[in-house]
Amino acid sequence: MRRKTVTVNVGIVNIGSNHSIKTQSMTTASTLDTNASVEEAIRIIDAGGELVRFTAPNTKEAENLENIKSAIRKKGYDTPFIADIHFVPKAALTAAKIVEKVRINPGNYVDTKRFKIIEYDDATYNKEVKRIEEKFVPLIDVCKENNTAMRIGTNHGSLSDRIMNRFGDTPLGMVESALEFLRICNKNDFDQVVLSMKSSNPLIMIHAYRLLVHKMELEDMNFPLHLGVTEAGDGIDGRIKSALGIGTLLSEGIGDTIRVSLTEDPEFEIPVADKILKKIDSLDSKYPIDYDDPRSVSYLKRSTNGCANIGANNVPVVISTSGEAFEDCLPDYVYIEQIANIQSGQKYILPYDLWVDTKQSNLFPFFDSLQSYRKANTLSDELNFIQLDMRRLTNTIVSSMPSNVIFVLNIDGYNSYDIKKSFNFFEKHNILNPVILKGAYDSKDFEEIVVESSIDFGSLLLEGYGNGLWIESESYSDKINELSFSILQNTRTRIFKTDYISCPSCGRTKFNLQETTALVKKHTSHLKGLKISVMGCIVNGPGEMADADYGYVGSGIGLISLYKGQNVVKKNIISENAVDELITLIKDNNDWIEPKI
Repeated sequence: MRRKTVTVNVGIVNIGSNHSIKTQSMTTASTLDTNASVEEAIRIIDAGGELVRFTAPNTKEAENLENIKSAIRKKGYDTPFIADIHFVPKAALTAAKIVEKVRINPGNYVDTKRFKIIEYDDATYNKEVKRIEEKFVPLIDVCKENNTAMRIGTNHGSLSDRIMNRFGDTPLGMVESALEFLRICNKNDFDQVVLSMKSSNPLIMIHAYRLLVHKMELEDMNFPLHLGVTEAGDGIDGRIKSALGIGTLLSEGIGDTIRVSLTEDPEFEIPVADKILKKIDSLDSKYPIDYDDPRSVSYLKRSTNGCANIGANNVPVVISTSGEAFEDCLPDYVYIEQIANIQSGQKYILPYDLWVDTKQSNLFPFFDSLQSYRKANTLSDELNFIQLDMRRLTNTIVSSMPSNVIFVLNIDGYNSYDIKKSFNFFEKHNILNPVILKGAYDSKDFEEIVVESSIDFGSLLLEGYGNGLWIESESYSDKINELSFSILQNTRTRIFKTDYISCPSCGRTKFNLQETTALVKKHTSHLKGLKISVMGCIVNGPGEMADADYGYVGSGIGLISLYKGQNVVKKNIISENAVDELITLIKDNNDWIEPKI
């Protein structure tokens, strides 16, 4: 069941409680450009967005929200607007009198991030919290006077030095950063608050939200939550990351509004969000997270035996009905139902009745049930794949299986809660056989398949479950290998290409983010295993690059700063030269390899 919350009123939209989950997006144009902002906002609304967010980095932009709002209202739209505030409390005070909701970031609303190690004793720490309260209460007062809602939006990439000093770069630090502000709201009888815990890493994002819910329950708080994976990127990767994080939490009953943050035109975010909600609506039920489970707020990989290249410390394998390579990666095993054109360097899985008449060492049997496995007269000495029925798992049936048995868990028609119960069963009875996750998708819309499979498989992989993927789709058999490898890449369980962290752009962005991201990818996509961040401004840039190897960050109009990790190494480079300078930086650090011609 969905988590119960207070209702937050944002203009004509109600958030939380039993109200429907709302979708939103954010404009990319400068908020000083009224016409461009109006045009983008209308595109978002026409796509189905129920809330529209604008950045207001300074008071001039905040003041111009009045003109934008007026122009949109004159066109007959009553969609509520959100002002996104960083660094300038005065801009928030101005915006709160105009729009229906203001979003502030605890990491930079009053605090700052200087990336310095500063010691905070209790007295100094408490003094800083008091300073925050003095700066924050005026905004609460303005919101109360104008019936304006507020989002306290914590970003993993912009935790203050004070929070970093005490809690570290952790989900707990994100939660405590928000709770400081939330406690001030409670103290001042202001409950029109939504919270968010965003990160470019879906696993950190999930753990932060779960921990926030737990902490709020302990303090008798029940505020709604806005979900999103920030800096998700574009294309299939951006959709997978967003579905992983948002879908996992929604399936647990957590979340009241969502945004899919893509490095694309903002109206493209809404259909993806709608597909996530459609998938969640199809689930039979939602189950709250069990905080006694050590996996609830930390990663814990299931221990298994190793068999060939499956299980133990091996990366998850890809099983496919297609033998086509994607990005120079072949599936580890190809499932076939007829022996033809067998390649010597490829491993195959085939039905037992077909396998039993073969003697080739690269062929392995598949049993559609435990019963058929037990009836078999001949078995493979190396690998035997057995499909399990989760409804019939008993200790006596599966605990005696030899180590060369690989279980195939068909997840079709099951929610993640039921599947996790199966894995709990394995762990309880010390069953160490590796498990392949298998699912089939019949949609004619590939984007829908991407979203659904990411939610189905991703949530399990992020919990440390599953030793491989087996995705089937008759409509898109040519894209299944791309999807499988990309899900593994974005759960960070198997890296096969360059990993990009790319923001969705907004009015703060200092360059054409889409074009630049494409250019960076063009020149660096062959650097397998490297993490490269492309960020429009410094608001979250350095922080979200915490685990990135290199960063490309807008520092001014037409200017770029380059980072190695969190350290800036080249400042204010002319944008036309920045990609070449990035390549030079990668070469200087011996991370460059020449692309194949």
